[in-house]
Amino acid sequence: MAKVIASSVRKGNILDVDGQLYAVITAESFFPGKGTPTTQIDMRRISDGVKTSQRYKTTEQVERAFVEDIDHSYLYQDGENYVFMNPESFDQVTVMADVVGDQAPYLQEGMVVMLSMHEGNAVAIQLPQRVTLEVTETEPVTKGQTASSSYKPAILSNGVRTTVPPHISTGTRIVVQTADGSYVERAKD
Repeated sequence: MAKVIASSVRKGNILDVDGQLYAVITAESFFPGKGTPTTQIDMRRISDGVKTSQRYKTTEQVERAFVEDIDHSYLYQDGENYVFMNPESFDQVTVMADVVGDQAPYLQEGMVVMLSMHEGNAVAIQLPQRVTLEVTETEPVTKGQTASSSYKPAILSNGVRTTVPPHISTGTRIVVQTADGSYVERAKD
């Protein structure tokens, strides 16, 4: 355990609050003109997935749990859970669905992700920032539509809905952000 000031806590950190481990979802500091600066931390209890929100003075000390970040390869989904493998030791780790959360559609077989391990259990997952997916469904290009016009809706090969520029058609491979599913660019492959 290490004590750190509340304002230094970031998304993905693991905190120890009253003997329970919490994964930080968001951490935002507020500096009002008058009064004490505060840090609002939204977190999820690792043991049962309950979300909670705490407000601390920015200089208040919080316990940060020791977590080891290790690269793992995604293997497959086993019912509700996901199975990953450590490429160095070949140990397999089962990760609960609530740890993966809404990032699950972006998992691809063989994808290397960063698992945060605490006492042999995966407590958080970090996907690559971008993935390449195929557009499976989108509206056809309208004649006379300029490139600078608004984006059109599309459905990707993983089932996620996003918006793409008008020149992107069905079957095109595109790069998207895993954080929000937003279009980045046309795939180079």
